Amino acid sequence: MSQKMFVQAINEALREELRRDPNVFMMGENLELGMFGAEAGLYEEFGFERIRYTPISEAGFTGLATGASLLGMRPVVEYGAASFMYVAADQMISVAGRLRYATGGDVCVPVTYLAMSMGSGGAGPQHSDNICSLFVHYPGFKVVYPSTPYDAKGLLKSAIRDDNPVVFVYDIRSAMVKGEVPDEEYLVPIGKGDIKREGKDVTVVAAGSTNTMALEAADELAKESISVEVVDPRTIKPLDKELILSSLEKTGRLVVCLDDYRDSSFASDVAAIAADEGFKFLKAPVKRVARAQVPPPYTTVLEREVMPDKDKIARAIREVLQ
Repeated sequence: MSQKMFVQAINEALREELRRDPNVFMMGENLELGMFGAEAGLYEEFGFERIRYTPISEAGFTGLATGASLLGMRPVVEYGAASFMYVAADQMISVAGRLRYATGGDVCVPVTYLAMSMGSGGAGPQHSDNICSLFVHYPGFKVVYPSTPYDAKGLLKSAIRDDNPVVFVYDIRSAMVKGEVPDEEYLVPIGKGDIKREGKDVTVVAAGSTNTMALEAADELAKESISVEVVDPRTIKPLDKELILSSLEKTGRLVVCLDDYRDSSFASDVAAIAADEGFKFLKAPVKRVARAQVPPPYTTVLEREVMPDKDKIARAIREVLQ
């Protein structure tokens, strides 16, 4: 094991897959600069044939990636900020996400869409959205949302090898998080969640950076003799429902956390699953901790007010125990 930052783990996954499979290539804006560290050094090693930096034309290069995938390539499309996927959404939702179904399974669309959710640091209303729930809503996609460097590397390698379109999102607040990453090659299966902390009083299902917040809240609440089980879905589509329901059966209480708007979100989906399939286990109403339903402010003081954090999660846990 080695200690690696989240973006270093992503960089290792990309580098290993580019070396392993000549059909893997990347395209996106400013890739030659490695702006956030995830692509650092890739252009120098693989050159323009494999690391294609593009004009600011998200719909154009996203459509190009779909065509390349139909010809046997495995593109990784990098958007920088996840909000930029809105420009490419028609190519993703109407084309890439539906081709396998429309052809009766005759074609594969092995494209990985990689982006950072910029919901922190004053990126403002045009750059700060988290698009995970959007692509959970539409058929044809797998949606990966890791919280640790270990999971990030293993899931990205699995995404690149998958024969379906995979949306891979990570939070800017996770980018510099450090964790142990094996030196040898490994994969993390898509669709398999993980219990990051065992507990008996409350289940907290938290994805992405909110999982780290939930673990911090659990440490704080342990001083009050509150035992919190923290479940990391790792993949929010397909979702490991069995793991969540098994934890809910044990604790009887549920808090769902996500750095995204609350309405019609992944948090809403998990709450609905608890009501539909785990109602007999529930001892209290389900609580959701998410962004306020407003555009993210530029000022970091206001931004902190609308974003989820450790204290908001701890408050929700205390409420379900009342």
